[in-house]
Amino acid sequence: MGKQAGAHIVWDWNGTLFHDIDAIIGATNAAFADLGLQPITIEQYRTLYCVPVPKFYERLLGRLPTDAEWAVMDETFHRYYTEHRVTCGLTEGVAELLVAWRAAGRSQSLLSMYGHDELVPLVRGFGIEEHFIRVDGRTGPSGGSKVEHMVRHIEALVSVDPARTVVIGDAADDAVAALHVGARAVLYTGGSHSRASLEEVGVPVVDTLEEAVAEAERLAA
Repeated sequence: MGKQAGAHIVWDWNGTLFHDIDAIIGATNAAFADLGLQPITIEQYRTLYCVPVPKFYERLLGRLPTDAEWAVMDETFHRYYTEHRVTCGLTEGVAELLVAWRAAGRSQSLLSMYGHDELVPLVRGFGIEEHFIRVDGRTGPSGGSKVEHMVRHIEALVSVDPARTVVIGDAADDAVAALHVGARAVLYTGGSHSRASLEEVGVPVVDTLEEAVAEAERLAA
């Protein structure tokens, strides 16, 4: 099967299509409480957040968490997040953007570091699954980089040309993963990172997903 001629978007989920930053901050602070850390603000989170996630905790603790500490914090984070994600919704304008991109004859897929078995029914519940030619969530342990997952995702998209693919996400790691597979990236400021930290990556940074799609169209032309 040959590569298609059209542009392709690989969307990130958490903090990009799914506006869940409040649930993430709450879950992070619940995990911090297990180690006796003070809660952090959204501004502090966006300034300090990085992957792999244990490095993020190192920035706050002054050391890497032990394996035992990481296990407790990771379990607490996911338990709290699962309880509170129900209050979160799609980022403003997402449904219309997905429809328009698909209606123009272009393709799009979804790759998330959220667990696959939880991601798929969540996406389906929002009624947007049909817009993606593939939906992949994380398999294996949490907290790592998106790179290896992006490699598998792109390899599975046999009709998609990486050179005409743009990854849209909210984290520096989205851009790192994109560049690793020969794709481009656009980073969105509405999620986990501050604009300043995103701009350090050297790819386009935007404040709305509408701008992100317009930039993706330009990059993949």
